[in-house]
Amino acid sequence: MARSARILAMANQKGGVAKTTSSLNVAVALREKGMRVLVVDLDPQSNLSMSQGIDVENLDLGMFDVLVRSLPITDIVQVCEIDVAPAGIELAGAELALSSMIGRERALARALQPVAGAYDYIIMDTPPSLGLLTINAMVAAQGVIVPVQCEYLSLRGLAQLQQTLGQVREHLNPDVDIFGILPTMYDGRTMHCREAVDVLTASFGDTVFRTRIGKTVRFAEAPVQGQSALKFDSAGQSARWYRQVAREVLERDGRWTDDLERMRAKQSSHSPNAQPNLRLAS
Repeated sequence: MARSARILAMANQKGGVAKTTSSLNVAVALREKGMRVLVVDLDPQSNLSMSQGIDVENLDLGMFDVLVRSLPITDIVQVCEIDVAPAGIELAGAELALSSMIGRERALARALQPVAGAYDYIIMDTPPSLGLLTINAMVAAQGVIVPVQCEYLSLRGLAQLQQTLGQVREHLNPDVDIFGILPTMYDGRTMHCREAVDVLTASFGDTVFRTRIGKTVRFAEAPVQGQSALKFDSAGQSARWYRQVAREVLERDGRWTDDLERMRAKQSSHSPNAQPNLRLAS
């Protein structure tokens, strides 16, 4: 039986913690591993859509139409490095438009249901708030990945997100939980960053990803070219970090084995231009 998509929300109400960077690059790294991936841009700033070269200023249809006008999500998906359901600035009005609708918290879940069987992963990039768009993502999701900047103030915001997630779990989606906490903007040279990760690990244990996403100018340069960091600098450290995160995601889902990865690497060495074709554990 075909497995339905694992639906993950990338969420943190604090801005500037690499939500969009992580949403895109984890998705592309999963695609490299042979996964079918859809990314949903739920942020009215549209940074993820722009990071894939989509002209959001002249977007005919976007997530506003899906959420508010019940347009099928397949009508707006654009094929880029991965499939993207883009957003334009009009999405800023979606929360107000949804507020008077019955079942407003489930609009996204309803929209994703028809395509869940067509993908292995659906990743949602949320705005830096805990408003109705983020709530929709949590209701639709099976898990939440929380990018957390390695500093004290970012750690404090986790408590509020946990409280909101608990309310969603109690009233709207009993199955959603934190899938993983991803340390970002890590600089191991500073005591503050190291201590912040120690606090995260002490508080959340194995929920914290082993990979720490550091700082590099590649994360700023790649979107200018409408590319992920993995395509912009495939052999660079930024790409390696997110490939490691993707591996951890697959491990947590039971879709990864070392033997199959060695087989994929061996096949790639014989055919430098071959696309990844990893047969993952079911």
